[in-house]
Order: sequence, then C-alpha cells, then structure tokens
Amino acid sequence: MTPIDETIAAIRPIDAQAMAEARAHQDRLTKPRGSLGVLEDVAVRLAGIAAVCPPPLPTPAALAIFAADHGVHARGVSPWPQEVTAQMVANFTVGGAVANAFAAQVGATVTVVDVGVAVDLPPAPGLISHKVAYGTADLSRGPAMTAEQTRQALAAGAGVARGLVAAGHRCLITGDMGIANTTASAALICAFTGRDAESVTGRGTGIDDATHRHKIEVVRQALPANGISPAGAVPAGPEEALRVLAAVGGLEHAAIAGFVLGAAAERVPVILDGVIAGSAALAAAALAPDVTGYCVAGHRSAEPGHAAALAHLGLRPLVDLELRLGEGTGGLLAQPLVAAAARVMHEVATFDAAGVAEQKA
Repeated sequence: MTPIDETIAAIRPIDAQAMAEARAHQDRLTKPRGSLGVLEDVAVRLAGIAAVCPPPLPTPAALAIFAADHGVHARGVSPWPQEVTAQMVANFTVGGAVANAFAAQVGATVTVVDVGVAVDLPPAPGLISHKVAYGTADLSRGPAMTAEQTRQALAAGAGVARGLVAAGHRCLITGDMGIANTTASAALICAFTGRDAESVTGRGTGIDDATHRHKIEVVRQALPANGISPAGAVPAGPEEALRVLAAVGGLEHAAIAGFVLGAAAERVPVILDGVIAGSAALAAAALAPDVTGYCVAGHRSAEPGHAAALAHLGLRPLVDLELRLGEGTGGLLAQPLVAAAARVMHEVATFDAAGVAEQKA
C-alpha cells in the first residue's frame, strides 16, 4: 500500500452523533435558534470532524503554500513570466506577500512547499522542498504529469498536513503559487463537474479579452487531448480520478489534494482558499468522497470556475469579497469566522445556566 493509499484508508465520515449533539447544544444557547446562520452549521461540522461536542478550537492555524510551474504557460495563457513563481516563493519566505500579512493578522504560521518550481530554490526559512519535477508538461498536448509524479505530489501534501498537525496545529489552510495554474484549475473543474470550458475559465491574474478567449480554447483542447469528455461526463472511481488529475492538473493541485486528504485522515478541519484549492478538492473528493466533510470553503473567488467547484462539492463559502489572488488569502480571512463558530460552543451560556427564559414554542 502506498503512502497516499494509507492516508485515504484512514479517512472516516465525520461523526453524525457529535453533529447531532452540537445542533442540540446550539439550540440551548442564549440566542434565538438559527440566529447565527451559517456559523451554526460550521460549528456542527467542526464537531463532526473532531467527533466530539463541543469541538476543539481550530487554533493554532497553519497555512501551507504549495508552489509549482506549468508547461501550459508556453501557450501564452498568462501575461506573467514563469520566473514569477520562484520570485514569489522568495517573497513568501521573507514575509513580503499579502498572505504573510493576513497570516500575521490571524496568528497563522506560513509554510511554503516546493513541489514543482521550474528552478532550484535556495534554502530559506519556512521553505520545504518536496520537488517532484521541474514543472509539468503542457496539459493541452497530453498528460501534464505521470501517475507516479501525481502520487508523489499527493503524498507530499499529505505528509505536510501530518507534520503540521503533529506540531500542534488544529486548523489547516490551503495556499498556492504557480503562474498559469488557473488554466490547469479550469481544466480540472471541467473534467470533474462536466461543465464546459467557457463557463469555468476565468481571467486569472488579469488578462485581456483576446488572451481570455485563447485561454478558453487551450482548456478546450486539453480535454480531448487527454481522453476526457468535453462536457457532461465526470470521472468515476479513484483510478480514473487519479488519471484525470495527472492529465490536466498541476503538481501543486495534486499536493493540495493530498493536503486535504491528510487533514481528513488526522480529523482536523481544512479551510479551502480559491479556485486552485477548489479544483484540487474536487480531485480529493473523487479519490475519497468522505473528505468533503472535513472541508470549509473559506471564500468564493471571482474566478467563475470556483463557484462551479463549490457547488459540486456542496460547500458554502464564508466570505465573498471578489478576491482572485490565491496564496491562501481568502482562507486566512475566513479562519477567524471558523474559530468564532467553535468559541460560541464553549463560552456562550445555555438558557438554563444563565437563568434566561426560552422562546415559547
């Protein structure tokens, strides 16, 4: 059994009894029933994840930014040079990115993981090397990765999750860096949801109309080039899911999928960031359907494919600020909301304890 197979085998459904207890506890708190809206659902999910009510506080939190390059960049789908991936990794390690500022705001640690940057990176604080390859092949011409490369990246992500949990973190947040990775994300979303390329391919870091039309066409080409139905059919079974992930995903997508699987195996919540995380979560859920219960959608990206991915996963985003940066920024902004949902379960008095009369039926 491979490391990723062992991780998948350890995943169990979230606990229905703990969720029922959490829902009942919510109804006894000194507030009108349902008055905290979606936060009540988050608290119930956290109880199911931990299999205990009230759930542990999801702190401290850890952000893991998985970085890799993409062969499809050569097709002109992004105005940014590929060198920016490595340059931004360096920026993360010195604390100069938006993700670093948001992480400091919420007290989260930042770990950067090289799973496929196209150049060798010098050692730096907070940087881990799990380099599987120097970027992927061009997904529009054939498979982006081999099956073995995909498994290695999945295992790397799961290993990072296990390490962060072993270090005491109780909430994991996905992050990404990779020029052209929204093209791979769109292709994955097409493959796993059956949507057409035009409806899920966005403008990424900001492209003009002509480049956007070209990007849509590249995504369209990628599907038949890899034996994937252009629209309608979705992968059935873990072996086909692995094949699709290898065909049109990126090394960071596979690592994030493994990270999500690793969080579920350790029974800790994982807050998903934007479209890259959403597309990776589709792959994770195809490999292990129970993993969706451990995911919290941090926000809804401005990328159209993200809404499609969340709808397919059945997840409701906590924040909608038209973000499209990536890096884990949306997930970091949502983390205090997730923590607040759990804190209510610990610190708010019940009607009986507070001597407050309940609403009449």
